[in-house]
Amino acid sequence: MVRIIDYQATEPVRRVGQIRPIPIPHSPRKVVLATIRITIPRRNANNNHVELIATVGLRGVTGTSQILFKIFRDGREIFRAQEGVESDPTSEVNYIVTVQGIDTNVGAGTHTYQVTAENITNGTEAAVVGPISFSGLAIAPTDKDHDSDHDMDRVTSRDRDRDKNRITSRDRDRDKNRITSRDRDRDKNRITSRDRDRDKNRITSRDRDRDKNRITSRDRNTKRSMNRVTSRDRDRRSRNPFDDFFRMF
Repeated sequence: MVRIIDYQATEPVRRVGQIRPIPIPHSPRKVVLATIRITIPRRNANNNHVELIATVGLRGVTGTSQILFKIFRDGREIFRAQEGVESDPTSEVNYIVTVQGIDTNVGAGTHTYQVTAENITNGTEAAVVGPISFSGLAIAPTDKDHDSDHDMDRVTSRDRDRDKNRITSRDRDRDKNRITSRDRDRDKNRITSRDRDRDKNRITSRDRDRDKNRITSRDRNTKRSMNRVTSRDRDRRSRNPFDDFFRMF
């Protein structure tokens, strides 16, 4: 598939007999019949075809002439064709000649195309009587290929973005999980540390209370013992020593 990148056409003479006959000079001289300009975009440079079609109405004046048609691009010949024209009124006098050439892989820019005619047979005469038309159609590979590349780039870009988003999402989830796990571990450690401190404080408080109670009880017992001894001694001192002596008898 191809697409049109430029089309130009000219028709200097629309019908036979519209102009006075134009004598065709003998080689190496020539007559320029029509000129067109074709523009090739930069992106289609050296990957295109330019189809050139010229139609010329001729008449044989004397003898049988060999007419040489040439097509030039920017002054450089790129195509030539030859046609015989008779002048016998009992046979053929008027001719309509169509020549077609294809220019390939034209560079970027605007190019001038010309079609010319010259008589290469000495002693004969021929003339251009019309019509004259000249057209050029520039084509390049269809945008389908370009769109295909564009679509491929779009798909590649989409896949790249999707993979990037997937990686980003994965990394985000991983970081989230890492943070969650870290926070969970931190909270767990905090709770464990808190529980440990609480248990430690509980044990310390319990031990302190136990030791305090133990010391208090011991002190109480000691005080009781002291009170007992004190009371006994007091009782002993209060008694008369002779009572113990007489108690023996």
